[in-house]
Amino acid sequence: MTQERPQGLTVNREEQSLEIIWSDGHRSVYPLAGLRNVCPCAECRGGHENMSAPVDRAAIHQKPQKTWQISGAHLVGNYALSFVWADGHEAGIYTWGLLRALCPCQQCDADALAAGVPDVYSA
Repeated sequence: MTQERPQGLTVNREEQSLEIIWSDGHRSVYPLAGLRNVCPCAECRGGHENMSAPVDRAAIHQKPQKTWQISGAHLVGNYALSFVWADGHEAGIYTWGLLRALCPCQQCDADALAAGVPDVYSA
């Protein structure tokens, strides 16, 4: 199976969101707070021993405790995206596979629920 890749990326600071248009035409809009909630770095995951633990899909929808501002975003090779958060945190590498699996749209949420896939593995 070919992994979907982004055809377009837009960070909207005013709306606090990341929009990805995927190569299959699917549109994903992620809340920045949700992306921070699921940061895949070892520090946010609670240590290296937790890196293979699944990410709770519901975390992408959790109401933020605060507004997360980003200072920048950059591509990591041809497989991922990394954010520089205003608080200086920049260790998370969000692979295209992880981002696609965490798509918060109604259809993807419904598909994950129907498939019995409440969690996503970050690897």
